[in-house]
Amino acid sequence: SWALRSRLEPIKKVARMIKNHLWGILNAVVLKVTNGPAEGINSRIKMIKVRSRGFRNKYRFVTAIYFHLGGLNLYP
Repeated sequence: SWALRSRLEPIKKVARMIKNHLWGILNAVVLKVTNGPAEGINSRIKMIKVRSRGFRNKYRFVTAIYFHLGGLNLYP
């Protein structure tokens, strides 16, 4: 495309970015789906990690994630 042949580096950078992410851009436009829910879960996982101030092993970290994000009813 003309943008990739441009002498301006910012134009080339944007053109490469669009070329590399074209399918994701098209999916977002056509399907109207975002990664918002995944980002929300990631931020909640990060908060679990921060509040705990570290875990002794991966198993305890995974258990804490399931406990806080599992959506279980603790009082049936």
